Amino acid sequence: MKNYFKQIKESLTSKKKSDANEESESEYLELDTEAQVAGGSQKITVRPFVLEDFADVKAILDSLREGYTIALVNIKPLKDKDMVELKRSINKLKKTADAMEGEIAGFGEDYIVIVPSFGQIYKAPSTKPVDEE
Repeated sequence: MKNYFKQIKESLTSKKKSDANEESESEYLELDTEAQVAGGSQKITVRPFVLEDFADVKAILDSLREGYTIALVNIKPLKDKDMVELKRSINKLKKTADAMEGEIAGFGEDYIVIVPSFGQIYKAPSTKPVDEE
């Protein structure tokens, strides 16, 4: 009698295991790793720009709106030439970066970096001055 129940138990457990194997096999989906993305190559481009005039902002914005560009903008020529135009240009770039859910940050004194929504600019935590005793 013991052997009979043992055989039933073994047949049930082996049946459960085979059912589990069949279920796990049906859960897998085969992917084609050779397939191309519809838009072609989606590499990120780091592109340098020189801001010499307010009109140069258009080229930067067009490049950012393409979606996969990180802009490194040299602002020194416009900074030396006209501070009002520089502020106007940076405000335009900032508004567009905010609209795209991107980020903009200064990079040294002469450069700004603008990244789209997929990127993040590392900003070091500000250090607090040490009180002198």
